[in-house]
Amino acid sequence: MRWNLPRRWACLILGGALLMPYMMAGVLTSGLLQGQSVNMFLPAQLGVFVAVLPVVTLTGLFLPVRALEVSAAQGLLGVGVETPPRQARRSWEERWRTTAWYTLHLGVGGVASGFTLAGIPFTVFTFAVPFVGGPARLLGFDVEPGWAALGWPLLGLVVLGAVVLVAAGGGALLARLAPALLGPTPGERLAAAERQARTLAERNRLARELHDSVGHALSVVTLQAAAAGRVLDRDPETARTALAAIEQSARAALDDLDHVLGVLRDGSPPPEAGPPQATLADLGDLATATGADVRPEVGDLTGVPAVVSREAYRIVQEALTNAIKHGQGPVRLAVAVQDDDLRVEITNGTATTGARLDGRSSAQTRQTHRSSAQTKRPGMEPDSRSAAGSGGRSGGRGVTGMGERVRLLRGDLEAGPVEGGWRVSVRLPLRSVP
Repeated sequence: MRWNLPRRWACLILGGALLMPYMMAGVLTSGLLQGQSVNMFLPAQLGVFVAVLPVVTLTGLFLPVRALEVSAAQGLLGVGVETPPRQARRSWEERWRTTAWYTLHLGVGGVASGFTLAGIPFTVFTFAVPFVGGPARLLGFDVEPGWAALGWPLLGLVVLGAVVLVAAGGGALLARLAPALLGPTPGERLAAAERQARTLAERNRLARELHDSVGHALSVVTLQAAAAGRVLDRDPETARTALAAIEQSARAALDDLDHVLGVLRDGSPPPEAGPPQATLADLGDLATATGADVRPEVGDLTGVPAVVSREAYRIVQEALTNAIKHGQGPVRLAVAVQDDDLRVEITNGTATTGARLDGRSSAQTRQTHRSSAQTKRPGMEPDSRSAAGSGGRSGGRGVTGMGERVRLLRGDLEAGPVEGGWRVSVRLPLRSVP
């Protein structure tokens, strides 16, 4: 407390200094209304002090004083005042809280400043009285220098103690109320929480996009590199085509990686408008870039909403990635609009169709994964089934990531083995479902 007293005292003096223009205007107005001469040295006038406090409150509603008061509270009062978030428009709740603090600061600071300006000189004068060369008049008394005046310094010490107590009490009062009046309002906290939630949601979306893009690119690179190695000697043209596909996929994945890492490194909220995202209109390029035998059957998709088109593209991308990693043979891709739903189906063969898996036949291991806004069956990872069926490894995020996207759009996802392969079937409603 004693270490904070000088700074808190300075905060009170700052409040008194901010009050001075109001007091000067009040004294000037009072003199003009009463037809008296104006005393610009501003003697202590309790009536003027009380009269200007409503004016202080009124101006505090409109003056941008919050930032100044927050800085003063943090630097001089020694309390932790949470810096309020920046807002385009000030709410009335924030205005009233700020003006309440502003009035309190100037009012208490004015009283403490008055005591300081009067008490300290008085104490110094009482200590000088016993040693002055002639009689002095103090508080209406004629004081002679010498031993008879030694009682006055004691009174000066009492006055000085009262000044210190006023400064300490005023500083403690301001320190107690500063966090409540200068901190964020409930509305500001709610707005900040909503912004944080939007930022986290956007970052999660970026993480999913990065997973899908890089995972797909690595699968394509692996497939095309293997194909190029097999035909390099006997079919250089096909090898060059595979290498070009590798370059295209790697560049696209690198661009996505640079974008996402740049956003995360800055620590700032992701931009509202990023680079253009792929949609169902880009399915042809996606199928070509995979290098696999993809047989698309695409209907009229002109009526598909943009958000559904973007998410469906990512679902197809993930399904093709799984088919390339774990499947064998051609991949059938069917995308069409039926009634008010977008239907997507990806079917591919597996390397060990009909073989025994972990001591069980493929018929015994047949499972269906269904994900919707209403139903969710935890503990099931069709990726691992697919990986087992192909003798490869599962990335562990394929069907889970697709299921997250489908649930966001209140659709259905079925993924599981079928006769002769593996099928992913998705239904996405074109209109919002309450």
